[in-house]
Amino acid sequence: MPTTVTMPQLGETVTEGTVAQWLKRPGESVEKYEPFVEVSTDKVNAEVPSPVSGVLRELLVKEGETVATGTAIAIIDDAGASANATKAQASPSTSASSAAAPPTRSNGRTVRAPAPASAGSGELESALRAASPAVRKLAREHSVDIRAIAGTGSGGRVTAQDVLAAAAGPATAVPASTVQAPAGTSTYAQPIPGTTISLNQARRIIAQRMVESKHTAPHAWSTVEVDVTNLWKWREREKARFERETGYKLTLLPFFIRAVVQSLQAFPLVNARFTPDGIQVLKDVNVGVAIGLASNLVVPVVKNADRLTIKALGVAAGELIDRARKNKLGVDDLAGGTFTVNNNGANGSILSAPIINGGQAGIVTMEAVVKRPVVVDGDAIAIRQMMNCCLSLDHRVLDGYTASGFLADLKKRLESMGPDGAI
Repeated sequence: MPTTVTMPQLGETVTEGTVAQWLKRPGESVEKYEPFVEVSTDKVNAEVPSPVSGVLRELLVKEGETVATGTAIAIIDDAGASANATKAQASPSTSASSAAAPPTRSNGRTVRAPAPASAGSGELESALRAASPAVRKLAREHSVDIRAIAGTGSGGRVTAQDVLAAAAGPATAVPASTVQAPAGTSTYAQPIPGTTISLNQARRIIAQRMVESKHTAPHAWSTVEVDVTNLWKWREREKARFERETGYKLTLLPFFIRAVVQSLQAFPLVNARFTPDGIQVLKDVNVGVAIGLASNLVVPVVKNADRLTIKALGVAAGELIDRARKNKLGVDDLAGGTFTVNNNGANGSILSAPIINGGQAGIVTMEAVVKRPVVVDGDAIAIRQMMNCCLSLDHRVLDGYTASGFLADLKKRLESMGPDGAI
């Protein structure tokens, strides 16, 4: 019996996907759970496993085509039916190879020389399947035929460095059938003045989601100024030991997430979403961490952040950031966020008004920590470490009173952290 495979839903808010690359071709066998197609969304590339063992009969969607989730994309004949088809196809193939290469004798047995592989198949297709989704995506962005690259990785695997080297110059021999992009192709990661960057699927959907968020949710904005001098001292005291024990650098982010989580518990309406049936106040506290990359923006999620210590939050955030930079985030990493934090201060920003992540009630930023003279108790002037926290909110869910209360609570919690304590 044939099995119709449909476009999977890669995330709870994802409504469509793009067939980035077929890893199998019609007539090729595929094992159950073996990846046979790579699907791309605005946030992640994922290899989709086959639900059955059999032979790929037909591809219903072309590479580069975007379809809604649930749309049929391929048909796979089950293993029983495919076995018969394989036998039928094997007979003429065997005759042809027999004519091409006469039998020889080895240890008293008759053996035949293997049939030559058809041009453009075999090694070339295996090269495609051997490369990771991230490397194949990089090759597409640079218009490089990955099959023409001699991989330097383990077992001849094509690496990201191999793709970038091929994109930089004709260091690798290219088959006559391969068409290389002209030198100086402009990409989002490497923009060239005077050129137009073609929108890949990620950029196209990011643009669509941002417009939808601003159009759907009436954004309001508020900010508070926070004295993080004692928190800064605490972090400075702990950072060497933290890095030694975990392998990750200790930034202010885990402290900030901890304070945000506590404020969300004090103001549960901020951890909510607007629905046609009413305002849904969420039980789970899953904090998304906005991460800007050279070619993309991703928001992986720290699940159940309310149950984690500052140290555990630092490790969880460090792992997500590391995987994001290596383009190794999975679908589960990006799903389930209930509120988002954004570390704009890492790039020197001191004030910003972020766009809310769709389906949430707010997003808060931690801006750059700046030394400034501040009036302290007794009307004295002291040099303090100051940081702005900016909140964008969905005014359908939150009014100014609740939003301001949340920010005031967050300010109080951050200013009470340190300089002593354990993380």
